[in-house]
Amino acid sequence: MDTFIITTILVVVSAVFSFINARFFKLPGAIGVISIAVVVSVIAVFTGEVFPVLFKTLTGLNNHIDFSQTLLNTMLGFLLFASALRFNWGELKKQIGAVFILSTVGVVLSTFIFGVLFNWLTNLVKVEIPFIYCLLFGALISPTDPVAVSAVLKKSNMPKHLETIITGESLFNDGIGLILFVSVLEYISQTGDQVHPSKIAALFAQEVFGGIALGTFLAFIAYRVMRKVDDFQTLVMVSLALVMGISVLANKLHLSIPLAVVSAGLLIGNLRFGKDPSGKLNDFLEKFWMIIDELLNTILFVMIGLQIVMMPFLTHYWLICIGAVLIILIARGLSISVPVVFLRRTLNVNYNNVGILTWAGVRGGISIALALSIPNSRYKEVIEAGCYFIVIFSVVVQGLTLNKVTDIFVKKQPLHSPQLE
Repeated sequence: MDTFIITTILVVVSAVFSFINARFFKLPGAIGVISIAVVVSVIAVFTGEVFPVLFKTLTGLNNHIDFSQTLLNTMLGFLLFASALRFNWGELKKQIGAVFILSTVGVVLSTFIFGVLFNWLTNLVKVEIPFIYCLLFGALISPTDPVAVSAVLKKSNMPKHLETIITGESLFNDGIGLILFVSVLEYISQTGDQVHPSKIAALFAQEVFGGIALGTFLAFIAYRVMRKVDDFQTLVMVSLALVMGISVLANKLHLSIPLAVVSAGLLIGNLRFGKDPSGKLNDFLEKFWMIIDELLNTILFVMIGLQIVMMPFLTHYWLICIGAVLIILIARGLSISVPVVFLRRTLNVNYNNVGILTWAGVRGGISIALALSIPNSRYKEVIEAGCYFIVIFSVVVQGLTLNKVTDIFVKKQPLHSPQLE
């Protein structure tokens, strides 16, 4: 199948699933389409011998889609730019301490806590996985997913300052998560040789600071162009060129695509441009990218749901997958609790907020893409299965119950609490 046929099938399937959800189930968009896609995939797997056409069709479609490359190098730039474009820089500055700590220290703590607990779980159920692979799993599953978080928070009643924290964290934690993932993967590839701290630091600087610098520089150039025109079509074309140019250059220069496009989106989204002082051009551009965000989100979550036919946990690893869900929640909670204990006033977060932030830590397609990118080994299958199970649970279960969890913890806060908004 060529690219156009694959794209057409995905769009048609996404449209059908969206209609079914909007007409009958009325779940939040992303949660609805991924739930339907999962159900269809499960039916295909369990009825494959009786009705082989559906199973072969879904398997063939997945075999023709490189999910990891499609998401990380193509879709992710557009999705993150759309999210960052609508993000209020003024609100981010108020919560910058919490965002920074959770997107760096929090990810590192979660990675190691998850690695230790998952290693204990695999030993308990007598499935041999070296500790270094447990850490690799922790590195790819610890960062919250900005696309999934954005989808889940759209109809959330979470207090504004917590929404800013979780959204900001999800936009910026990919840098540290990626460097941990790459470092552990390199350690594994060197078959026991040490990865020197200086090399890790250099890789971190290149990916993170290089990505931020590239995104900011190209966004500034785009802004200088956009402020000189008042034509909506030109503004859209420049913004598309900006995102696509960043994705290509960052990939070639081995810089962080997520951080580059997020930096660009924050800059463009918080500046006025064009010759219209009313700001209508900004509003039109934001609405255009909102549509792009909704369309790509729907297609992405359909792709995630249909990937289930390729996953082994329907017949193996059930116990490990369920345990992995509990472990990531524990790791997430502890990685937030530890900074709060020592930096409570600085972070502007109280102890009741920990429960909300823990449950709002949704994982998504980025984690699956990284799991699929792991070189073939006898441990990859377990990691893929556990990762997929965590993602489905976090999007569907945590997404559907987030408002109830938020209500429970908000009611526990004293009426004079400064955290209530």
